[in-house]
Amino acid sequence: MPANAYPRRFVPPDMDPFNFPELERLYRALLDRRIQSVEDMNRWLADFSELFSFVDEYGNRRYIDKSCHTDDEAIKKRFMRFVEEVEPRSKPMAFALQKKYLQSPVRKQLDRKRFDVLDRKWQADVDIFRDESVEIETQVTRKVTEYDSINGSMMVKFRGQELTMQQIARFLEDPNSDTRREAWEASARRRLVDREAIDGIYSALLPLRHKIAQNAGLPDFRAYQWKANKRFDYTPEDCLRFSDAIAETCVPIVRRLDQQRAKDMGVSIIRPWDSGVDVNGRAPLRPFDVTRIDDFVGKTREIFERLSPSLATDFDQLREHGNLDLESRKGKQPGGYLMPLEESRQPFIFMNAAGVHRDVETLLHEGGHAFHHLASAKEDLVFLRSAPMEFCEVASMSMELLGSAHLGVFYNEADMVRATRKLLEGIIYFFPWMAIIDSFQHWIYTHPGHAQSERQAKWMELVNRFAGAVDWSGWENVRESLWQRQGHLFHAPFYYVEYGIAQLGALQLWMKARQDPHQALANYRAALALGGTRPLPQLFSAAGIVFDFSQKTLRPLMEAIGEELERLGV
Repeated sequence: MPANAYPRRFVPPDMDPFNFPELERLYRALLDRRIQSVEDMNRWLADFSELFSFVDEYGNRRYIDKSCHTDDEAIKKRFMRFVEEVEPRSKPMAFALQKKYLQSPVRKQLDRKRFDVLDRKWQADVDIFRDESVEIETQVTRKVTEYDSINGSMMVKFRGQELTMQQIARFLEDPNSDTRREAWEASARRRLVDREAIDGIYSALLPLRHKIAQNAGLPDFRAYQWKANKRFDYTPEDCLRFSDAIAETCVPIVRRLDQQRAKDMGVSIIRPWDSGVDVNGRAPLRPFDVTRIDDFVGKTREIFERLSPSLATDFDQLREHGNLDLESRKGKQPGGYLMPLEESRQPFIFMNAAGVHRDVETLLHEGGHAFHHLASAKEDLVFLRSAPMEFCEVASMSMELLGSAHLGVFYNEADMVRATRKLLEGIIYFFPWMAIIDSFQHWIYTHPGHAQSERQAKWMELVNRFAGAVDWSGWENVRESLWQRQGHLFHAPFYYVEYGIAQLGALQLWMKARQDPHQALANYRAALALGGTRPLPQLFSAAGIVFDFSQKTLRPLMEAIGEELERLGV
C-alpha cells in the first residue's frame, strides 16, 4: 500500500486495535453523534467505514499470517488474541452502529438505488445478532483453528521425501499405475491418522452453532445461516431442487465419463487413483517449474494481458504490494483464497502451488476475485463494496473459463487441448460433489443432536446417490470420511452451493464470450464495478446472464460442454 494512499480522517494514524479504551472511544463517538441531515449521515457512514476497515484489515492480516505459518505459535497467538480480545469487543459496538443507522429517519433520504441492498443486509445482521453469541463464536473459531493446525501439519513420507498433501497430489497424474496407487494410499493413510480428531472437532462445532441459532430465536442453524449469508433471492428448497436437477442431469454424464475412462485405460473399472491420469498414458501436464513461482506468476499475467491490458495492470498491483503467497510448504494451511484488505483496498491471494495444471486454474480463479475487489474498491464506503457471494464466485469462475482460451501461454497446442478438456470435465464432476456437500449440510443442521453414526450413514447415502463409477473396494473407510477434506464445512457452513449457482453464471458468460469475447468481458467488468449496490438478480443481469439454477438452465449448459468435449477429442 503506497504511503497515505487512503489517509485516515477519523481513526488515528498510529491506532493500536488492542488499545481497547481508545477503540471503544471511537465507537462511542459514532454512537453518540447526532445525524440530522444527509450530509451528517454521509460523514458518519464514512467514519464508520474507516473504523470498520481498520479493524477488519488488521484481523484479516492476522488470519493470513496464521494461514501461512500454522506451526508458528507466536503468530497463532496474535491471531487468537485478535479473535478473543478485539472481535468480542468490536462486534457488539459495530452492530449497535448498524442499529443506529437503521433507526435513523435520515437514511430514507439517501439514494435508494445505492442503499437499499445495504439496508436489507444490515437488517438481517441486526435480526440475528445477540451479545451472548459473541463468546460462542470465539469458541467456534478456536475449534476451526484446531482443524487448520491439523491439516497444516499433515506431511506424507513418499519414496524418501516428506511432502505436503498438495505436493504428493502431483503423483496422482503419473502414467505409472503403481506410482499413483502408492501415492494415493500414502496420503489416504495419513489422513486416516487424524480422522477421529477431525470428527471430534466437527461434533464439537455443531452444538455451538445450534446454540447461536437458538439465541437468535431461530429453529436451527440453517435458518440462521440463511440470514447470515444474506440469501434473500432463493430458499433452502430451491437448493434441494438444484441437487435433484444435478442428480438427473449431471450424474449420468459423470458415470459415462468414468466408464469411458476405464475403457480408454483398458481396465474394467477405475479406482480412486485413476481419476486424474491421462487416459492415453501421456506425461502429466506440468505448466511451470514449481521452484520458479515468478515464472508461474508472469505467465498468468500474460493470460490477463491477452484478455485485457487493464486486467494485467490490476494483477500487477498484487505483486507490487507483496500480496501473493503461492508456494506449498510445510506448516502452511491447505487450500487457496482471496482475502480482502479493506483499508488498503487491496486483495491478497493465498494458495499452495505444486506445479500442476490445477494451480493455473486456481490462480485464474483467485485473480477473478482480485479483479472484483479492485473494481469495487473505487466505492469509498466499505459496506457497499461486497457483492453477494454467489456473484463473487461468478467473478472467479468466469476468469477460469475466459482465461482457458489463452492457455497456450503455458502449453503447446496439444497440451492446451488437454488442459481445456480437463477444465470442462472438472466442471461436470464438480456439480455432483457440490450437491453432496450442500445436501449433507441441509441434513446436518436440521437434525441437531444426531449421532456420529447417523451422520456417517447420511454421508454415504448422498455419496452413493451422486457417485460416478469408481471402485472404492478396500478403502471404504476413506470414502466415509471424504467430507473432512472440505474446509468449507468447518470454516463457512452452508457456503458451497454458491459455487454451483455461480458456475452456471460463469458458463453462460463463457458461451457469450465464444460469440463476442470483447462484449462478454465488458459486461463482466461492468457488473463487477457495481460491488454490493445491486441485488443478486440485477448483478447477473448486468453481466448479461440469467440468475437461475433450475434444470432449465443446467441442462443446455451441460449439453454445450458435451459438444465442446466432443470437438476437442482426447
